[in-house]
Amino acid sequence: MSPRTDEQLHTAVLVAPAKERRRLAKQRRRAAAALVAEQKKERMDQAKARQEATRAEARATTYLPAAGEPGPAGLRSPGRFRLPRHQDTSAMLAGAYPFLAEGGLGSNGVFVGQDLYSGGSFVYDPWVLYAQGLITAPNVILAGIVGSGKSSLAKALYTRSLPFGRRVYVPGDPKGEHTAVAEAVGGKAIVLGHGLGTRLNPLDEGYRPGSLSDEEWAVTVGSRRRDLIGALAETVLARPLSPLEHTAIDTALTETVRGNDVPILPMIVDHLLTPTHAVDPDGRLAEDGRLVGHALRRLVAGDLSGLFDGPSTVAFDPTLPMISLDLSRVTENSTLISVLMTCSSAWMESALLDPNGGQRWVIYDEAWRLMTEPALLKRMDAHWRLARHYGIANMLIFHKLTDLDNVGDQGTAARSLANSLLANAETRIVYRQESDQLDLTAKSLALSSTERKLLPGLSVGQGLWRIKERGFVVQHQLHPDELQMFETGIRARG
Repeated sequence: MSPRTDEQLHTAVLVAPAKERRRLAKQRRRAAAALVAEQKKERMDQAKARQEATRAEARATTYLPAAGEPGPAGLRSPGRFRLPRHQDTSAMLAGAYPFLAEGGLGSNGVFVGQDLYSGGSFVYDPWVLYAQGLITAPNVILAGIVGSGKSSLAKALYTRSLPFGRRVYVPGDPKGEHTAVAEAVGGKAIVLGHGLGTRLNPLDEGYRPGSLSDEEWAVTVGSRRRDLIGALAETVLARPLSPLEHTAIDTALTETVRGNDVPILPMIVDHLLTPTHAVDPDGRLAEDGRLVGHALRRLVAGDLSGLFDGPSTVAFDPTLPMISLDLSRVTENSTLISVLMTCSSAWMESALLDPNGGQRWVIYDEAWRLMTEPALLKRMDAHWRLARHYGIANMLIFHKLTDLDNVGDQGTAARSLANSLLANAETRIVYRQESDQLDLTAKSLALSSTERKLLPGLSVGQGLWRIKERGFVVQHQLHPDELQMFETGIRARG
């Protein structure tokens, strides 16, 4: 062998360490793999041991039979336990499960009584709810049979509102049951009837809102007088007026106001029946207004005379906490009741429609009487539509909602107006109803089957309150002094 050169020796020195490093790296990899495999095997052995222990424990455990213990130890009844199937809407089930009660309307407002579902206090105030956005119309429908306690609820609602700065107007009280309440709270009850010496001049200018200029006030008074005379004539004639009759009324009113500072109905009648030659040179106007003149003559010289044929003997003071027009002395004459209601509504109208008059309750009791007269119905509908603007909360009191079926024929304008009153009242309070009234009541108010079943079983003072889509069953509560005052004003609970 020939001796290695220096270059060969240097190459051998560099190659030997490289091979050694590769060998050591292989040894390290094999040692790591062996360690991982050992750890994996150890974990698998532990898992198998735990699984075997679990199986052994299960084999050693004694279980009851799937069908239960045999004999008396099974505690079985002869028949199987079965629950009746219940089906309801999600809205109802949301209140029934898991047995939670409605949260109520909050604590701001007038205390009414007890929520019979939750057991808590029930508070209601239409102006508060409107301000909170819970309702969009502060009008109320209240229905209940005689003896159910609806009258006491109405009186409690408006008298308890007085300390909050509200006022109460009752444009017509056919039974006189609000008179004692008005006097007790520092208000005034104006009793109308034959032989009493009390007269209302329906052509009075009335209360003047401070926001109106002289020109605006003159236009407002003229329009109100014209509408009132037309409404009175339609009520007595029991039919709408023709265009010629409207012209005769306008001419008579213009002539009367031109020559008198305080116009009264007898002057209107005179100008209708015997117009001056200057305005009726050919006598056609007298012929056109003859029937209207004779109709209005009943109010000043016929069987309806004595109440509207002269200047007013009483004044309307809108600053009083409560004003009620007691019509209990004329209940025997339905036409006179209608005329009185028409006049009294117009008499109070200027104060009612004052935007600065504050918040006021307007109570329409015995609504079945009012809604049979188209003129009154139109006036009420106008008041209800403008309730939010003028701060008015109207309350319409029925015995039963089927009274709406007595308003005109199906499809007539009168029936549509009556239904609109219901639609514009988002608070509907229903006290006890007779069984034959349940279907229509449930349909009119969109009651659930559960709510419908509640109505015939409600006790005195208990009512179903529907406020938009929410429902409450409330027992209204009276203080002994309230009970005495409310019962004093009525001969029978109603």
